Amino acid sequence: MSSNLSRGLAVLEYLSTHADGLTLNGIAEPLGIPRSATHRVLAELVDAGFVKHGGDFSPYQLTFKLARMGLAHMAESGITELVQPVINRLAAASGELARMSILDGTRLIWIAKAQGARSGLRYDANSDPGEEVRLFCSSNGQAWLSCLSDEKALEIVMRQGFNPEAYGPNAPKTVMDLLACLTEARERGYAAVHESYEIGSSAIAAPVFHVVDKRVIGAVSIAGPEARMKPERMKELATLVLAAAQELSALSVGIRA
Repeated sequence: MSSNLSRGLAVLEYLSTHADGLTLNGIAEPLGIPRSATHRVLAELVDAGFVKHGGDFSPYQLTFKLARMGLAHMAESGITELVQPVINRLAAASGELARMSILDGTRLIWIAKAQGARSGLRYDANSDPGEEVRLFCSSNGQAWLSCLSDEKALEIVMRQGFNPEAYGPNAPKTVMDLLACLTEARERGYAAVHESYEIGSSAIAAPVFHVVDKRVIGAVSIAGPEARMKPERMKELATLVLAAAQELSALSVGIRA
């Protein structure tokens, strides 16, 4: 990386995955940017309001300016208003957490969710709008990856990070495990995970396609406690998810993705 712009963008993206912040060395070394250049870039980002720094030995942290910009863009695009009614109906029909993610380059981003469980055991995932979906071990991620070639899917996963030990006990442990999950998702038309993203939760997701050119633009899912998401119920929920995916695909003319 040579330009200040590319370095600044790299720093912002790296800090976005470290909520507690990082030291100067903790940013410079992994990104391969000279320490002096990193310091200059961070000073400019602090002046612009994208990064905060308390001085001395305190870490550099992102402010919420970037998040506000992203949310403002989503609101202006009309995506949330377009898909939220479908997600609300899916949550009500399933009695579980319904969510949608949308493709942003090679990243899958959460854009909408609704909780259908009104009492008893609930699953409330940390998937606020604008956050990135973990691809290899989530139903949304596997649903999207299943629409790609194995080679492309693995390239994207490795770029994001393949660290099974940080997730649920049934997360794919090897590349072959992941490819087997993607093969099953292609055959069924939807992805299903059980305690893959985290202990005690299961989810099912289907890809959403653009109605005109048939390219995949996102995924829609239902997630809930493992205790309720048994195989027979997952098959019933698959019908709801696939119907929601079809409805969202029909709305895709208004989704700029």
